[in-house]
Amino acid sequence: MTDTAASAPSLSSSARGLTYDVVVVGGGAAGLSTASSILKRRGGITVAIIEPSGSHFYQPGWTLVGGGVFKQSQTRRSEKKLIPAGADWVQAAATGFEPDANLVHLSNGSSIRYNVLVVATGLTLDWDAIPGLTETLGRNGVTSNYRYDLAPYTWQLVQTLGRGNAVFTQPPMPIKCAGAPQKAMYLACDAWRRRGLADNIHVSFHTATPGLFGVKEFVPALMEYIKRYNIDLELKSRLTKVDGASRIATFENVGEDGAKATVETEFDMLHVVPPQRAPEVISSSPLAGDGGWVAVDPATLRHVKYENVFALGDVAGTSNAKTAAAVRVQAPVVAVNVLATLDHRPMVADYDGYGACPLTVERGKIVLAEFGYGGKLEPTLPTWLLDGRKPTQLAWFLKEWVMPVLYWDGMLKGRELMVAPHKIGTPR
Repeated sequence: MTDTAASAPSLSSSARGLTYDVVVVGGGAAGLSTASSILKRRGGITVAIIEPSGSHFYQPGWTLVGGGVFKQSQTRRSEKKLIPAGADWVQAAATGFEPDANLVHLSNGSSIRYNVLVVATGLTLDWDAIPGLTETLGRNGVTSNYRYDLAPYTWQLVQTLGRGNAVFTQPPMPIKCAGAPQKAMYLACDAWRRRGLADNIHVSFHTATPGLFGVKEFVPALMEYIKRYNIDLELKSRLTKVDGASRIATFENVGEDGAKATVETEFDMLHVVPPQRAPEVISSSPLAGDGGWVAVDPATLRHVKYENVFALGDVAGTSNAKTAAAVRVQAPVVAVNVLATLDHRPMVADYDGYGACPLTVERGKIVLAEFGYGGKLEPTLPTWLLDGRKPTQLAWFLKEWVMPVLYWDGMLKGRELMVAPHKIGTPR
């Protein structure tokens, strides 16, 4: 910290007017990875991480919790233990931004001044946007892998359901990990198939999107599983209401002619993915652009107006897939560009929109979708070793065993294996 104070506490602060070289808003995957990457490159600068939660969650693991593969406890760790050495943890929430004054206002009544700001707040799961949903979550057969406390209930329902209707939903885009709504369904279907219950359970997938997946190269493999599990695929079908007590889900369906129809569907199990939006503190701030997301250059991830502001992860107004894999590539780019900004130099690195979605189509096999801006395929491994357009056991091994280690012991600690920031103007 500089200017107004001689030292900073290692955890929280209620002081006013502290100034840091870098303030990172959000202590999730994006915030911790970026802070660690910055400090790995330059010790001695002052960094504050603003994060109210005392727990950190490995959200990509919740699909496997809901599929009976991971234990819930495997996806949660202490936030305090993950704060990188050299950074101060301010355990509060951001309540407002004054980018013209380089200020962030906090829920504890204090304000922090920055030389460079990194916004990594994540997004908001809007459970209340669907009438009747909030009050029935976790009971009446209604669940979601998008919440830590509900993922075990998903597996409980899969284990206990013997017959009836299982309904899975996906809201309009953008959402975090667009494949996650399908992952829950495929793992459930595979579990029922292994128990000989496939003919007893009618499965339907209601997605508000016009297609099964946004990158066409991966659709054929997914459609094979739609057919294998005899899933009733309902495109342009948006969940609008849940009556948990009566076990009825209401959908708005859009026909080929554009006409809308209201359809009620009975369920014995309902897996819901809620609509998702930018946090109110972002969408109501000067940092917001289209849709309320932070307005950044899609390559440098620097704000389009404020040159000392960056954003990455789910809150960034970019068209890439909102996944942890995207963050892993974005963080080093933001780190070197933040340091360039502190040095009053031009941007040095750019991001090509890379993201990955490991689609768990059955227990033991995954369709590993890797792609960048515009849906351009960007496989990490050569296709002779791992063809992401096909279900493979290798991709499952990576998901179950390699990716968690890469997350906890790699990206969160600023170790950039195979994701060195790409220098602007050089070949990829």
